[in-house]
Amino acid sequence: MALKTLMSSSPLSLQNVSKSFGGKSAVRDVSFTIKRGEVVGFLGPNGAGKTTTIRMALGLIPPDTGEVALFGEKPGENAFGRIGFLPEERGLYKKQTARESIAHMARLNGIGKKEAFSLADDLLDRYGLSEAKRKKNKDMSKGMAQKVQLLSAIAHDPEFYILDEPFSGLDPVNQRVLEGIVSEIAGRGKTIIFSTHVMEHAERLCDRIILMGGGEVVFDGSTEAALSKAPRRMVIASEDDRLLEIVRPFAEDVEERRDGGLNVILKETAQSQAVLERCVAEKIKLTQFEPKQPTLHEAFVALVGGDARADLQADMAHDLAQTNLDQEEA
Repeated sequence: MALKTLMSSSPLSLQNVSKSFGGKSAVRDVSFTIKRGEVVGFLGPNGAGKTTTIRMALGLIPPDTGEVALFGEKPGENAFGRIGFLPEERGLYKKQTARESIAHMARLNGIGKKEAFSLADDLLDRYGLSEAKRKKNKDMSKGMAQKVQLLSAIAHDPEFYILDEPFSGLDPVNQRVLEGIVSEIAGRGKTIIFSTHVMEHAERLCDRIILMGGGEVVFDGSTEAALSKAPRRMVIASEDDRLLEIVRPFAEDVEERRDGGLNVILKETAQSQAVLERCVAEKIKLTQFEPKQPTLHEAFVALVGGDARADLQADMAHDLAQTNLDQEEA
C-alpha cells in the first residue's frame, strides 16, 4: 500500500516527526502508523518522548519537522468526537460528581444532555462504580477518580483511543480493572494506543508494541517479535560441584544465587535443552532446571541498553512508592 494511501486510511500516522524544547531534542525522526483495530503499547521510560509524541499526534503542539495525519488529515476539527483521550495529567472538576464528569465530556463530544447522563449512569453501573454516581470527585480515592476519568474518555464511543500512562500510580487491583476496560474496548474492534513504562500491561493487552528510547523509536513490531530480542534465561541447581564448569560454555553470563543455584543468561546460539542434555551425559543430578520466559522489560533493556535499565527501574520504584502512598490514603 502506498504511503499516502496508508496515511489516509489509518487513524494515526507520523512521518519523520521531530520536536525540541529550548534547544534540547525531545523527539527525533519518529515514524509509525496505527492501523484500524490495533491495540498498540507505546512503551519506554519517563522522558523517552512518549507524551510529546502523543501531544503532536493530537495537534496539541506542532512538530518542528515531519508530518502528522489524524484520520488522513492534519489534526483538527475532522477528529471531533472520533477520539477518546486520557491525558497523563489527571484532572477532574473537584466539585462535579462522577456522573456529571462523564456526562460533561460526552456532551463536549457531541452527545445530547439526556443521553450523556444516561451513558454516564450505564458506564458507572457496568464497571462497578454505581456508588460513585453522586460522589464528588474531590472525595474519591485516586483509583476511583482515575477510572471515572477513563470512563469520561470512552463515554462517546469513539473510534480511536489514546491513553497516556493510564495505569500509572494505581494499585494492582485497580490496574487489573483498567486492563479489563481496555480489553473490553479492544474486543469491540476499536483502535487503541496507550503509553506506559510498565511492560507487563503491554504483554497482556497488545498485539504490537512501539518502544521509545532517548526520543527515538528503537523497535516497532509484534509483541512476539519484541520478546525474541530478550536474552534467554534459566535457573539451574545441583549439589554437584561440576555444574558451573558444565554450564559456562553455554552461558553469556552466570550469577550464583543465595540458594546455591545459578542464574544463567544463555548465549544467542545456545539452548536450555542442550544444557540439560550435557548434564545428563555427565551424570549430574539436578535439583532445579527452570527455563524462564522472556519479558518485554528484558527485551527493552536489550534493545536500548544500560541507561534504559536504570530509567525503567527508577520509574517502577517511583510507581511502587506512589501506589503504596495511594493505598494508605484510600
